Amino acid sequence: MQVSILCGGKSSRMQSEKGLVLYQNKPFIAHIIEAVLPISSNIQLITNTNDYDYLAYKKIKDIVVHKGPLGGIYTALVHSETEMNLILSCDIPLISTEILLELIENHGTNFEVSVFKDTDRIHPLIGIYATSLIPVLKKAIAANDLKMMRFISNVKHQLIPIPNAKRHLFKNINSVAELNELNTNLS
Repeated sequence: MQVSILCGGKSSRMQSEKGLVLYQNKPFIAHIIEAVLPISSNIQLITNTNDYDYLAYKKIKDIVVHKGPLGGIYTALVHSETEMNLILSCDIPLISTEILLELIENHGTNFEVSVFKDTDRIHPLIGIYATSLIPVLKKAIAANDLKMMRFISNVKHQLIPIPNAKRHLFKNINSVAELNELNTNLS
């Protein structure tokens, strides 16, 4: 399975490259890669910066820039060697191998997208995406229709419920305040 970690975004609320923010003395990206490696070593980073050059994984620049997560997913799928692809954001340092395996095991092959859902939100950047979506993504990007939820609702998708006990593992850390809260909860 191809794994693509989206390392793009403006990171305006974090004020630094999100994937390189430290949590427990390691960059977020290191936590994510550790969770992924028991599943696949076929990892690529979607990034428009050289900040990740120290990592030995393939780095790919966005095909179309400034198109948000949809643009990153499009780039990931165009450069994929597999039909099913694990797509992750770079701001989920608590993600675990167990959660990723749960996603893979619950993915129905008749779906183009499988993502997690908890009581109040969907997590589109912890998901499985099929390369068959490339034409649909290309059309959405051309129309500048970049809303993730609208995209997912318009394709064959599956929402996998998250048990309440695991909700904290899905936390996106997008700001300095959220990072401080995460570090406070750790101690």
